[in-house]
Amino acid sequence: MFREVKRDETFPSLEERVLDLWDRDDSFKKSLTKHQNNDTFNFYDGPPFATGLPHYGHLLAGTIKDIVPRYWTMKGKTVPRRFGWDCHGLPIESLIQNELKLAGVAEIRAFGEDRFNESCRGAVLKYTGEWRKTVRRMGRWVDFDRDYKTMDTPFMESVWWVFKQCFDKGLIYQGYRIQPYSPALATPLSNFETNQGYKDRQDPSLTLIFPIVSENSRFKDTSILVWTTTPWTLPSNFAIAVGPDMEYSLVSHEDKKLWVATSRIQAYFKDAEVLDTCKGSDLLGLHYEPLFRFSDAYATKEELEKRYQIYPADFVSTDDGAGAVHIAPSFGEEDFQLGASLGLGLFDPLNEEGRFTEKVPLWQGLGAKEADKSIMAFLKEQGRVFRHDTLVHSYPHCWRTGVPLLYRALKTWFLKIDGELTNAEGETKTLKQWMIDSNQQINWVPDHIKNGRFGKWLENARDWNISRNRFWGTPLPVWLSEDGEMIAVGSIQELEELSGVKLNDLHKHFVDPIVIKKNGKEFRRTSEVFDCWFESGSMPYAQNHYPFENKEMVEASFPADFIAEGLDQTRGWFYTLSVLSNALFQKPAFKNVIVNGIILAENGQKMSKSLRNYPDPNELIGRTGADAIRLFMINSAALKAEDLRFSEEGVKNIVKQVMLPLWNAVSFFISNHNADAAKGQLDWKPG
Repeated sequence: MFREVKRDETFPSLEERVLDLWDRDDSFKKSLTKHQNNDTFNFYDGPPFATGLPHYGHLLAGTIKDIVPRYWTMKGKTVPRRFGWDCHGLPIESLIQNELKLAGVAEIRAFGEDRFNESCRGAVLKYTGEWRKTVRRMGRWVDFDRDYKTMDTPFMESVWWVFKQCFDKGLIYQGYRIQPYSPALATPLSNFETNQGYKDRQDPSLTLIFPIVSENSRFKDTSILVWTTTPWTLPSNFAIAVGPDMEYSLVSHEDKKLWVATSRIQAYFKDAEVLDTCKGSDLLGLHYEPLFRFSDAYATKEELEKRYQIYPADFVSTDDGAGAVHIAPSFGEEDFQLGASLGLGLFDPLNEEGRFTEKVPLWQGLGAKEADKSIMAFLKEQGRVFRHDTLVHSYPHCWRTGVPLLYRALKTWFLKIDGELTNAEGETKTLKQWMIDSNQQINWVPDHIKNGRFGKWLENARDWNISRNRFWGTPLPVWLSEDGEMIAVGSIQELEELSGVKLNDLHKHFVDPIVIKKNGKEFRRTSEVFDCWFESGSMPYAQNHYPFENKEMVEASFPADFIAEGLDQTRGWFYTLSVLSNALFQKPAFKNVIVNGIILAENGQKMSKSLRNYPDPNELIGRTGADAIRLFMINSAALKAEDLRFSEEGVKNIVKQVMLPLWNAVSFFISNHNADAAKGQLDWKPG
């Protein structure tokens, strides 16, 4: 006889009963030990941040991560499934800053880096209990008891080892580059973080008058119109760029003689009297009256001799503006490259929080974007503004805080994507080429990701900014002397041999006081911590403390047979795994990957807690059961890496159209079977 079906049974209560059975029977652990002498199917689980609750994106990826390992377990393989936690980085720092009411990095330092970091440590696993509860409730089998945490010393030591390998291969360098910088977080961001924050905004479109300083009768008493959308960069102006092959006209306007690109005359003047025309090449070398002289006190004689002149540039366009561009080498990629080629030097008057310092006393204390209005008002009083408009354009904002990013020249640490590497067989390629070639060995689902979104990202990959000017993270293990000599450290033992200090914790406030003395010099650690993406990209090795422990096991299980995450990870975890696996071993990090789409609210908007535009996952599980949610997501466009508009009604339809008919069939079978068994009409008995 089968147990009779209760008429008031619900799917959530059925699931709870099954979960209790699994717990009592220790079913998951038995599935791991049953085939422990068989082949292993290797799975890597990407670590979520431990600072928030699981959402539907996690539930979808988690369901995929549950189905595939279960399948291979049933095929007789051993499938270890370790959960992981991403413990470092901006999410937890932002949380603690808000809790402690610390406005920025200066207040964090005043509070104490040690106290701040220990506050982060204490709060970082705040939601692990909720995660464990929700993941279990969704029916996923995963090992929480042997989880890995990126803040644990063994994990951090392996990250140091990964870095040291890259350093020794010549892939690490420190240098000035234009970086997308978040003033709210006081740190540069990586390119893939920047791409997550584009949105439309209004910015000033300003056309300025720059009087030309020349005794040449053709240019004497004339000015050139120059366009910019970043007034806050004008105190750092060092040059004007023109197109050498473009035509410029001298236009008479209100007692002024103004040079403007000929093709842009109609955009600025209704009835223009053209007095003269010339090529941009005729303007080259002319000096002009600068708007400000703040930077002069910080310049060398050689730099001053080259500043405040007109130079050629192939990036000058006549799509908008006046055909001449203001150049501030400290801000913007093209400006930086032109300034570097000319030896103009740099002048960045902003502090860590993007506020003007005493270098520009007129706007000291104002944030860069804040100062735009005041700078424009000042220039209008000086008679240097020709036109002020408003431009609406797509602009990158900090993906964490929503604050507009600043593109500024920063000295930071990079991993060189075009560095050359030779594999064990003696074949030499650039790191980028190794990544492109190893990508062809990966089975992508859906397959268009391989040469589409991911392949194109690899082809255009740039050097990776791996450092952050923050506090709670794995410190970069580089010690510097005053003359610029570097020592990279790859282990706790190596640091002890160099310094005589043995550490049990590698966080910043423990590591920073250590001084290395060598060859008559003192070496002190560079101040930055790792981008947390470097840590998650190191997880195949760091989760097992490789190479300090488990060396044979890790090498035998690499690359992973399977991973799965959302589409956004093509420029995140999938990418950083690929960078580091190819830097270390010239191999892919994984063989098979399923890429799911992004889950949106029912109206197509991004899911937002503040807008409450989606049902609470735990509450919905309580209403419909987890199986209905799993089926709804798995049987959707999200499995083709397309966006899914999550709908509670869609989940309820799964209950009505799939689960209830199945349950009714089971109920019908059990009722009839038990009736027949009671009459003695069945020889077969369930065993």
